[in-house]
Amino acid sequence: MPSDQVPEDELLPSGQIGRRDFLALLGAGAAALLTDRLRALEAAVQPGKPNIIVIVADDLGYADIGVHGCKDIPTPNIDSLATNGVRFTDAHVSCPVCSPTRAGILTGRYQQRFGHEFNPGPLKVTDVDVGLPVSQVTVANVLKSAGYATGIVGKWHLGAAPHFQPQKRGFDEFFGFLDGSHSYLDLKASMPAPIFRGTEPVDETDYLTDVFTREAVSFIERHKSEPFFLYLTYNAVHTPMQATQKYLDRFPGIAEERRRTYAAMLSAMDDGIGAVLAKLREAGTHDNTMVVFISDNGGPSFPDRGNASNNLPLRATKGTVYEGGIRVPLLLQWPRRLPGGKTYDNPVISLDILPTAAAAARARLPADLKIDGVNLLPYVRGRRTGQPHDILFWRFGEPRAVRKGNWKLVRVPQQPDELYDLASDIGETKNLAAEKPEIVEELGKALAAWESELIAPLWGRAGTALAPKAK
Repeated sequence: MPSDQVPEDELLPSGQIGRRDFLALLGAGAAALLTDRLRALEAAVQPGKPNIIVIVADDLGYADIGVHGCKDIPTPNIDSLATNGVRFTDAHVSCPVCSPTRAGILTGRYQQRFGHEFNPGPLKVTDVDVGLPVSQVTVANVLKSAGYATGIVGKWHLGAAPHFQPQKRGFDEFFGFLDGSHSYLDLKASMPAPIFRGTEPVDETDYLTDVFTREAVSFIERHKSEPFFLYLTYNAVHTPMQATQKYLDRFPGIAEERRRTYAAMLSAMDDGIGAVLAKLREAGTHDNTMVVFISDNGGPSFPDRGNASNNLPLRATKGTVYEGGIRVPLLLQWPRRLPGGKTYDNPVISLDILPTAAAAARARLPADLKIDGVNLLPYVRGRRTGQPHDILFWRFGEPRAVRKGNWKLVRVPQQPDELYDLASDIGETKNLAAEKPEIVEELGKALAAWESELIAPLWGRAGTALAPKAK
């Protein structure tokens, strides 16, 4: 079934019989007579299109939210999305660093298909070839065509030249910064990387996370009477490690300074998410708003740098294709349509966000658009069984990985093949490649076939900022 087509019964509230089941009970003759009347009735009682909010955290550690077991940093508002929605226990992003993951989220496609394999940057408006290619359709394009007001608040990191900027990529409104990181305290327009409202630099004096929250709440207020899509991309908890005393004072019991600052930064973001949810309730749109929360990659929890995040029990960190780089928190709340307090355990990926949002909005995707993501709604509602993905892939320059079922093959330069059974070894501690050569061969062939569909990176390589454009 095309990803832009969702059977009507898959979006009906739990416990209601869908059109297909009802018509099947009637038989073909009676069904044909009633089809038109049923369509008219459903149109009359169908609630308005849902609002859609996608919240992206930056460099969040896998173990640093309460529902993943965090003890030293309360995250009640993030956790509430799991309490009132669905928590995906086996969720991944399509890249272990920021910009390529965001390209995948916005397009629903493996970003290596269009050469967005590495981080660009530091970005300049003169970098006319460095950014999310304009040939790519974004989720904002899709939802805007379905009648949605569209806005982004926060970090862009998908190109600074005018033709790459958000308002040329389907977004009606933009408030945030274009590059990959930003000071939280020095927000003056005279900085090399200013804060923009639209295309105009603005001066701000408040803590940046609080500023982004203020703008997100304002967007909801201004568009509460129409369906809207808000892409809220906090740069917390990415470096630089900066927090105000208000948030630092919440964590006197954390002795290690870097971890204490990290906790303060995360707490500020959690407050912001709480303010967004409160605004939805005030506006009367809470139950019919689909809220997605995800991190763009694993935490860079190095002992002497990074942000003091915690990826346990996963192996490694941001920048790797081990689980610590690509497995992330993913929460999905939509009270009107989805059950609360549910976990979903099959593997999913950030590429699924676009087709899921399009299905919720009943937005049509371009017929020639190859989408790698899958609409997750029928799976989390239990109306479709099996796994959303037969196989998942990663490539970040030389490091590569492929996942089929519980088996994951990792190929890292100058190391032997690594094969892990993630069902029993989520920490990737026991290499089974020598014991299971037939699985290594099968996954290796699948990886090679996938790579044959990709193009060369348009810029850069792992571990560098910018390199000449590939030929």
